[in-house]
Amino acid sequence: MHVPFLDLQAINLQLEQELLDATRRVLGSGRYILGQEVEDFEREFAEYCEVGHAVGVANGLDALILSLKALGVCPGDEVLVPSNTYIATWLAVSHVGAVPVPVEPSLATCNMDPDRLEAARTQRTRAVMPVHLYGQPADLNPILDFANTHGLVVVEDAAQAHGARYKGRRIGGHGHAVGWSFYPGKNLGGLGDGGAITTNDADLAKELRTLRNYGSQSKYHNEVIGWNSRLDELQAALLRIKLRRLDAGNTQRARIAALYGKELANLPELVVPHVIEGVVPAWHLYTVRLPRRDDLARHLAGQGVGTMIHYPTPPHRQAAYTSLGLGQGSQPIAENMAAQLLSLPIGPIMNLDDAILVSHSIRNFFDL
Repeated sequence: MHVPFLDLQAINLQLEQELLDATRRVLGSGRYILGQEVEDFEREFAEYCEVGHAVGVANGLDALILSLKALGVCPGDEVLVPSNTYIATWLAVSHVGAVPVPVEPSLATCNMDPDRLEAARTQRTRAVMPVHLYGQPADLNPILDFANTHGLVVVEDAAQAHGARYKGRRIGGHGHAVGWSFYPGKNLGGLGDGGAITTNDADLAKELRTLRNYGSQSKYHNEVIGWNSRLDELQAALLRIKLRRLDAGNTQRARIAALYGKELANLPELVVPHVIEGVVPAWHLYTVRLPRRDDLARHLAGQGVGTMIHYPTPPHRQAAYTSLGLGQGSQPIAENMAAQLLSLPIGPIMNLDDAILVSHSIRNFFDL
């Protein structure tokens, strides 16, 4: 048995001719920065996300940084972030000079727990950054209610949630701005780095377009101090091809997730993902939790099954954030999850037979 965690090469080779055709189209256009491909992708991605505007940027981290900057988050402000997330969420806060303030996750969903927001808020709190971790939408309604009550901006980190829905609406326009990553392993992934910001605020979109391009709306006229953070023409062209297959890929991911949920139910100590009411996950990852995580990972590796740990060290325990003084035990739920979560193989072209093999290998682990 050989079941890779995610076979990116096979995914891309299925689209080889279309991707090559798109590459040749860009090559022959003579326009390689902020041309027609980016414009078309922005329009198509905004339509897909059911929002008014999409702004292509260089990567997912820049999408979050520019969103915070454009929404007025300043040095010394505090931003409420999940304690259980990839460090990029925290880094974006730090890059605008603000302070990340961790909020522990719900045990059921692994996402930011809305009931813990009030205790984390201070007079310096300026924004909330929910993350749709593993492709499971965070519980946005209570988060948005909290933000509205206290006059806070909401920047969603949707790097893993392409195509997910919350209460009937696509992720992409619930908060003030939504940051996306098109890193190759994402549900909508390019063949290199790329990112975008979606919003329903036309003025915000205009400001983001200025910030991403040296603070300029027209060449050699710089209104503000900006960045060089532009989605390039080639990645935009490739992403346009892949966007057309996103729903089909997510449907296959959902089939695998449903199979895992059925096959792995009621195993001792093993907790499968919980989907809250009104949510359609993108199933970027299928992550289970159990105390003997490392033993199971070794068992699966011995059976030819690839797994990954997302993420082995929570942000507050990284060397980059020692200055915050958040020592071991300060975020016990996130720390426990870091020690117990294991991501199983799932992907847009993985077949159900392989998912059955993975499930049987896991059940065999508990029979040892």
